[in-house]
Amino acid sequence: MTRIPFLSPFRVRGFAFQWPADLLTNCGIEMEILMLGWFILTETKSVLLLTVFAALRYLGTLIAPLFGMAGDMYGHRRLLCAMRASYAIAAAAMTVLTFAGQLGPVPIFIAATFAGLVRPSDLAMRNALIAAIMPAEQLMSAMGAAGTTSDCSRILGPLAGAAVIAALGMGPAYAIITVCYTVAVVLTALGGQGLAHRRVAGIGEASFIREVAEGMRYVWQMPCLHAGMWIAMLVNATVIPLTGGLMPYIARDVYHLERFGLGCLLACFSVGALCGSIGVGMLGGRLLAARTFILAVLVWSTMVLIYIFMPGPVSAGVVLVLAGIAQNFCQVPLFAMLLRVAGERFRGRVMGVRMMVIYGLPVGLLAAGWLIEHVGFRPMAVGYCLLCFLATLGIAFWWRDALWPAGAIGNARGR
Repeated sequence: MTRIPFLSPFRVRGFAFQWPADLLTNCGIEMEILMLGWFILTETKSVLLLTVFAALRYLGTLIAPLFGMAGDMYGHRRLLCAMRASYAIAAAAMTVLTFAGQLGPVPIFIAATFAGLVRPSDLAMRNALIAAIMPAEQLMSAMGAAGTTSDCSRILGPLAGAAVIAALGMGPAYAIITVCYTVAVVLTALGGQGLAHRRVAGIGEASFIREVAEGMRYVWQMPCLHAGMWIAMLVNATVIPLTGGLMPYIARDVYHLERFGLGCLLACFSVGALCGSIGVGMLGGRLLAARTFILAVLVWSTMVLIYIFMPGPVSAGVVLVLAGIAQNFCQVPLFAMLLRVAGERFRGRVMGVRMMVIYGLPVGLLAAGWLIEHVGFRPMAVGYCLLCFLATLGIAFWWRDALWPAGAIGNARGR
């Protein structure tokens, strides 16, 4: 097993339990997104309300550094268990409302607000946990393998959600989601048995605000981290809305598809992302992280630009596969670079800052909803893709000494 870089992380007990826990969590989230997004669009018939619903899921990006610091203080696994337990409780409440016939836009927006405060930090916590338990030489492979949980869930979740709703209705579908979250909590806890949390020296001796400020100052002072955060905010504000929150609108109004067609489009993008994660995992430490994610952003924005001009859903699905591959050749090396450069003391807080810049996503979604109603879908999408491509070139040129040379800290293979 160890001869295959992609599989070697599974020899670490914590990772072997965390991988299925992450998969179940992501499957539950993806099922909810499809079910509730389609419900909002069909009930309200408003693309603006759809973008509001999608944007609410990222409210917690502004407080993500606090979660990162709390993870450094109390243990990333403990915090992750508590977060996922809250998902299960919220899903159980939605299950009761659905069976009682009380599900409507108001409770959905309330649930989205609650989820938006907590879930954006889930990815940061799981990545910080991986960095804490994996040897340095296996970090890139582990990040690639961990990325497959999101990719597989984006294939399975939308298709399973659409199929279960069609066969059984939303009540049983939400009951399945509750079970997924509950089992994920158990597996996350089991992965930490026998492992004591080692408190990072100095954490908790100052106030939360001061600790978070130190993390942000550290990012500001490290050119490769600074550039990485700007690129992360850029892609979240531009290309990600076109393959995420706006997909229900694109499926229904551009390609005239039903809920299962939406699931297929989402699955196409996720098949590509899965291939990208496997590719990164197989290449492992041979990739130069900073170079890789810069080139991948350029390819990603180009593929999304091509996708919006495809004449039908089949050709659009093919291009979405290519866009998905580029996405994970961007995101996985970016995460690996941030974790390596941050070191043990700042790992949780740097990942918290990384999640905070996801706030570009709700801003991009809300702006997209307004622009679609005023200038149309394709002009908005073209502007988003061109902005991403050109701004990435500008960032790469401005911080070229920290991002491009093979010997630059952003391309270092050690931690």
